[in-house]
This record gives sequence, C-alpha cells and structure tokens, in this order.
Amino acid sequence: MDHKILQTTRELIDEVGYLALTVDQVAARAGVGKAAIYRRYASKAEMAFVATVHEQQLPPPVRTGSLHGDLLALVRAFHVRMATPAARQLAPALISEIAVNPELDTRFQDTFLAAEQAAFADIVDQAVARGELAGPVDPAMAHLLLLGSLASALYVLNLPVDDAMVSDLATAAAAGISALADRHHSDPGGAAGKPVDRGAD
Repeated sequence: MDHKILQTTRELIDEVGYLALTVDQVAARAGVGKAAIYRRYASKAEMAFVATVHEQQLPPPVRTGSLHGDLLALVRAFHVRMATPAARQLAPALISEIAVNPELDTRFQDTFLAAEQAAFADIVDQAVARGELAGPVDPAMAHLLLLGSLASALYVLNLPVDDAMVSDLATAAAAGISALADRHHSDPGGAAGKPVDRGAD
C-alpha cells in the first residue's frame, strides 16, 4: 500500500502539480481510504515530500574510505531526488507549510532531518576513526554545509546544479568540516564543535 500511495502521488504531481494535488485524488486513484494515508503522513506536504524527495529511512551509507568520498556519495544521492521538477515544485510549498505548522515542523525535524544528521554523524565518526579529522564536528553543522548549500542552490538561487557543482559542494564541505575539526581540537572550549543553538535570535 505504501508503494501505491507514493507512486500515485508522484503521478499526480507530474499531471496536475503540487498545488492542485489533493489527498482525495491520491486516495481515489490508489484505491485506498484517506484514513490510511493520514495514518502514514501528517499532511499532503509530508506525503508529497516522501514521494518525491526523501523517504523516511535513508539507504545504508556508502563507505568510500575518505571524508570527501563519503560526502560526495551522499550529496550525489540527494541531488538525484532534490533536483527533479516535482521536488522543485514541492520544496517552497513545504517550507511555507512548515513555517506555520508546528506539528509538521516537529515531525520533519524528528524524522527526515534527524535521519540526515545521523548520516552525517556517521560520516564524521568514520573520518575521525581514520585520522582524517582532528576531532568530532557537530553533524548539524556538517549537514548545513553540504545539504543546506545544495538546497539553497536548487530552491532559492535556482541554479542549474550539475555533477561538477555537486562535486565542488562536497569538496567545500569537506574543507569546512576539516577546518571546524581543527579549530575545535585546538580550542576545546570553542563553539565549533558544539551543537547549533536554534533557539538563539
């Protein structure tokens, strides 16, 4: 049933666009009840996000043996889905809905962003274990450096992001993460390795 709901959502976004999409349309074409959809997804925005951009569980990480290689593999995998026409339609609408819907914001933070940051934590831990990084780096900051930059390029600046740019983003993120690790290692009391305080003005 999950596959049918998501496949139908993708088809309808291609046909009518995200703004005209309704849960009723998805339920009717998929042959399921609306209640079955809402048991899985809190809103149309979440359902469409899962269908087009980001499933709730990420695939196992690619182990390349280097920080840059791991970051490049990760950002390439995200770029494939984030750069689709459907994702470009959905992202601004999702951001707008999250801004006014605290429940969706919390769900988004606790599922999708938590999974992404866990992937970055794993990449950083592996790099520290290999001796590539002088010490740990806040995964939220690593996430911001790479996927935050990709999302900005795609959804805010509307740049034609190709694989060369994706590779440059990975290179820049690896350099930034290394610099933060060096700074934190040389100044253990500094802010570089501490979690990002999202409550500060």
